[in-house]
Amino acid sequence: MRPEIPVIKNQDYEMNIDRLGTNGEGVGRVDGFTVFVEGALAGERVLVKIVRIARAYAYGKLLDILQNSPLRIEPWCPYFKACGGCQLQHLTYDAQLDYKTEKVRDALERIGHLRDVTVHPAIGMDEPWNYRNKAQFPVGLVNIDQIMTPGRPVLGFYAARSHNLINIEQCPIQHEVINRVMCLMREFIQTYNIPVYEESTHRGVLRHVVIKVGFRSHQLMVIVVTNGELHRKKEMVSLLKDGLPGITSIIQNVQTKKTNVVLGEKNITLWGSDSILDAIGDLKFRISPLSFFQVNPVQIEKLYGKVLEYANLTGKEKVVDAYCGIGTISLFLAGKAAKVYGVEAIPQAVQDAKENAGLNGIENAEFLEGRSEAVLPRLSGLGLHPDVVVVDPPRKGCDPKLLNAIVKMAPERMIYVSCNPATLARDLNLMSENGYQAEEVQPVDLFPQTMHVETVVLMSRVEK
Repeated sequence: MRPEIPVIKNQDYEMNIDRLGTNGEGVGRVDGFTVFVEGALAGERVLVKIVRIARAYAYGKLLDILQNSPLRIEPWCPYFKACGGCQLQHLTYDAQLDYKTEKVRDALERIGHLRDVTVHPAIGMDEPWNYRNKAQFPVGLVNIDQIMTPGRPVLGFYAARSHNLINIEQCPIQHEVINRVMCLMREFIQTYNIPVYEESTHRGVLRHVVIKVGFRSHQLMVIVVTNGELHRKKEMVSLLKDGLPGITSIIQNVQTKKTNVVLGEKNITLWGSDSILDAIGDLKFRISPLSFFQVNPVQIEKLYGKVLEYANLTGKEKVVDAYCGIGTISLFLAGKAAKVYGVEAIPQAVQDAKENAGLNGIENAEFLEGRSEAVLPRLSGLGLHPDVVVVDPPRKGCDPKLLNAIVKMAPERMIYVSCNPATLARDLNLMSENGYQAEEVQPVDLFPQTMHVETVVLMSRVEK
C-alpha cells in the first residue's frame, strides 16, 4: 500500500535544509518526506511552496529564508536566479569545493560501492571568475525578464529547464572579451535588423553566436551560426574588427537543420584564419570551429598534470588514450611515453589531433578514427597490450564493451577522467569486479560557481 504523502501541491511549509543535492539544490524533509529546494543551502530554515510531487519526493519553490546559512553570500551576477547556469554562486567558494569533494565521494560509495578509496580535496582556482574560454549564445525574440520590449531580438542564455531566452549584458564566468563580443553582436542585430531564428517556425537567419578565446595566445574566434544566407556580412566583419582589435577569425557556420545541435557541418571563413591557437603547458593546440577544447585552460593544466602523475611514465610505456578529442591528453603523455595511441570518433577532431602533434614536433603519437568501444577490441586482437590506458568519456560514461576491452588488454594502470561522478562510480565498480582497484581520486574544479566537477582516478591492476 502506498504510504500517504505528507505534502500538498501549492501549500506552504517550513522546513530545515540538511544537505545539497546532486544538482546543487537544497534537500530537506517535511514529516520525513524528501523535498528539493533550488536556491536553499544546508543549515538553513526556509519557507517553501510545493510545486511538484512525485512518488518519493517533491519540489518546493523557495519563498523565504527564515534562518541563513553562514556560508551564504550575495551572488555577483544579476541574472543568477533567472539564468540557472551557475547553481552555486550564493555559496562561498571554499564551501563549493567541499561540496564537490563530497559529491564525488558520495557517488563512489553509494553507486560504486567503493568505500576505501582516497578522495583528495577538490583542486580549486585562485580566481574563480572570468575563466571560460568558450560561450554559445542563442539568439531569439523571446525574453522572460522583460528588460527589453517583447519581440525585440535578444542574445543571452536560456532560463533553467526552458527555452525562454534571457537577455544577458555581462556574464561573470566568461572571459571578458566574450562579454564585449556579445555586446557588439547585439548592436549588429539591432542596427541592421537582422532576422533572428525562431525555433517554433524554423524561420529567421541568425541562430547562435559562438565565441572561442585563446587564454595564452589572446587569439579570438567569433562564429555566427545561420539558418542559410547571412546579409550584411561586410558590416558585421567591420564592426567586429573595429571593436575587437585582437580578433583573429570570423566564421559563418551554416546549420539549416531543425535541431538543438548548435553547429552545422559547413564553415565559411569570412575574415582572418580558419582556426586559432592556444597553449596548455608547453604544448600548442589548433582550435577549429568544430573542435572541442576544454573551457577552463587554467584548471585543465592542473588536471592534465594529475593525469601525468598517475600515469607514472618512465619513457618505455605504451599508452592508449580513449576519447582523445584533439589530442590534448595524448600529447601531454607522449613526452613521457614510448608510444601513445589516441582514439576518437569525430573525424575533424582526429585531423586536429594529427595537426597538433605536428605543431609540437611529436612523432610518437598515432591517432585512430573510430568509436573507442570498437577500436580498442580491434587493437587488442592485433596484440596491443598497453601499460597505461586513459579514458575521458562524455557524461554518459564508458561503453561496457570498451571497459571489457581494457580488462582484456590488462594494462598495469587505468586513468579515468570524468565529468559525471555517477557514471564514473558505475564504471569504476565494473572495473573493480574485473581485477582493478581504485587507488586515488582527485576532483578538480573546472567549473566554479556551478555544480559540475571533473575527476581524475587512478586504478591499478590487482595481481591474481
